[in-house]
Amino acid sequence: MLLPGHRLLPSPPSVPPAIIADFAAAQVAIVSDNMNRLHGTRALRPFHGNARLIGTAITVKTRAGDNFMLHKAYELLRPGDVLVVDGGGDLNQALVGEIMMTRAKAMGVAGFVIDGAVRDVAAFADAGFPCFARGVTHRGPYKSGPGEINVPVSIDGMVVMPGDVILGDEDGVVAFDRSVAAELLDRVRQQEAREAGALAAIREGRVDNSYMGTGSAPAQGAAS
Repeated sequence: MLLPGHRLLPSPPSVPPAIIADFAAAQVAIVSDNMNRLHGTRALRPFHGNARLIGTAITVKTRAGDNFMLHKAYELLRPGDVLVVDGGGDLNQALVGEIMMTRAKAMGVAGFVIDGAVRDVAAFADAGFPCFARGVTHRGPYKSGPGEINVPVSIDGMVVMPGDVILGDEDGVVAFDRSVAAELLDRVRQQEAREAGALAAIREGRVDNSYMGTGSAPAQGAAS
């Protein structure tokens, strides 16, 4: 068995297309609400405009400021995958830039989630390639390792497992295990309906507090 710090593991199966389709238009805020508002990024922000992100997590844990293991991960990346990188939140060196983004886009990769810095942000915006990161620096990375691939990682306080569903929009990023997708989707749809009703009531001059939800755990369906 490989020791922690030395693990280069195969990729999990891709998230089924049906789950991708079900959550393709779901708002991160509503998904987060229905995970009791405990899961998701806080400081990461989009550098690509308003393109949505959804796909299968392929995780990398790397030494701060070093992207050697990110390049190794490209040998595993498939169309629809999301490269999720635990760079320790370090902002001294950029872990990805235009060249890595262009290559990933050509491969059909869905996007990047980087707990660290990026550069060439104009290229990300022009390409509309989904990239969420903690910050920006022009300083490039080192390429000596070490790192790990397809291990549990911490992204801005959110634990991501290889194979998780990654969902991102203008509000941030959430991750969840595909095994809970059906129940989570049902709760999300219910909240979407409640909020649509509340917005319609506001436009019509009526008061409708149904979006608040009921029961002992309001965060499982409560709106903002």
